[in-house]
Amino acid sequence: MGKETSIVSDFVAFLNASPTAFHAVDESKRLLRDAGYEQVSEREDWNLEAGKKYFFTRNHSTIVAFAVGKKYVAGNGFHIVGAHTDSPCLKLKPVTKVSKGGYLQVGVQPYGGGLWHTWFDRDLTIAGRVMIREEKDASASYSHRLVRLEEPIMRIPTLAIHLDRGVNDGFTVNTQAHLLPVLATSIMAEMNKAAAENGPEDVSVVDKPKHHSLLLQMLATQIGCDPNEICDFELQACDTQPSVVAGALKEFLFSGRLDNLCMSFCSLKALIDATSSGSSLDDETGVRMVALFDHEEIGSNSAQGAGSPVMFDALSRITSCFGSDSNLIQKAIQRSFLVSADMAHALHPNYMDKHEENHRPKMHGGLVIKHNANQRYATNAVTSFVFREIAQKYNLPIQDFVVRNDMPCGSTIGPILASGVGIRTVDVGAPQLSMHSIREMCAVDDVKHSYEHFKAYFQEFTYLDAKIAVDM
Repeated sequence: MGKETSIVSDFVAFLNASPTAFHAVDESKRLLRDAGYEQVSEREDWNLEAGKKYFFTRNHSTIVAFAVGKKYVAGNGFHIVGAHTDSPCLKLKPVTKVSKGGYLQVGVQPYGGGLWHTWFDRDLTIAGRVMIREEKDASASYSHRLVRLEEPIMRIPTLAIHLDRGVNDGFTVNTQAHLLPVLATSIMAEMNKAAAENGPEDVSVVDKPKHHSLLLQMLATQIGCDPNEICDFELQACDTQPSVVAGALKEFLFSGRLDNLCMSFCSLKALIDATSSGSSLDDETGVRMVALFDHEEIGSNSAQGAGSPVMFDALSRITSCFGSDSNLIQKAIQRSFLVSADMAHALHPNYMDKHEENHRPKMHGGLVIKHNANQRYATNAVTSFVFREIAQKYNLPIQDFVVRNDMPCGSTIGPILASGVGIRTVDVGAPQLSMHSIREMCAVDDVKHSYEHFKAYFQEFTYLDAKIAVDM
């Protein structure tokens, strides 16, 4: 019970530290460094050693961590769990300054397929990264800084029912007109500006046409810079309500971004714990890896998404560090295995007809193996067997999901990597409700099951794979 409680509390802390993909990668870096993983750079040569542990980041929104077995030789396989760091949200536009009806508002654009009605009447703040210009000795340098305003600073108010009598017959959101958060009233902003201008000389007040000076001043204060040193940013609106263990029996997690920080954390924690002891890699002939990608929610087509070469680049560079034969990477890929981990749809008690009768994942039921005959999920009989066999050996629950024949099927990074790299893949995920809402829920037990299943996979795959005969 103590270990389970620790995993869940660690996950809640991870969620609360990760309002954006940038913060999730930053928190992942901290966990990996604390566990003895060494950071390498894609811009530099790699000098890797068997038995050592490494990680690298791309764009600070994608992170790949790996542990090289002590018995690894070039051409051996990679045992990977892949997940993603991004979630649907409202991202700030390049020009955020909007003034209407006596209000200062912030221009935002939808990212991914969110349930946008859930963003109304929430206490919102802003987080992300900011590009900063720093002057030293008459020379300028530039860096990105992560930022998060802790206090609720804006809100998207709904229209009163008295002004929209038919709203309960269907709440329709126009994402251009209705999703503008209110930052302040114009009159209070002007009074605040006047007070600042008449205050101490070291108070900086800027008035740039692209953004409200009030917003820039708040960001600068949080970062510890002058507003004029802010060159650009990638920011998003965030809910300020923290993630919590909840429910009458404390069996649920209520949080934003469970899709897909739950799978990201569980896989990362499993890798760390499966490589923590001095002997954990002694008999490992492969490379254990976790790859957490950005931009899954919008199709993965970016320099740091799963559709980019980042996975193949990682496999190639690691292989080439231990052998110069260019043919070894093809051999390594065919010996490798990917667990594509993305949250799954739990059975909803109020909408039970939305699930196929024989495939209804439930809370506390463990990881869900996702199947689709049209390869919207990359699972096949061989890859599902591997994951199921590990569950059986460790007495872990496992479930299956197939979407109804009369409904479209979603997808994951699984088919993208399976087709792009040529790696055997199984698609899995923990069951949850309210997917893509600003506030989602899953079961505490399934966090534990996911962590234990991924850890067992890292420990067992090498031995199990040696017993499987396909394409012989």
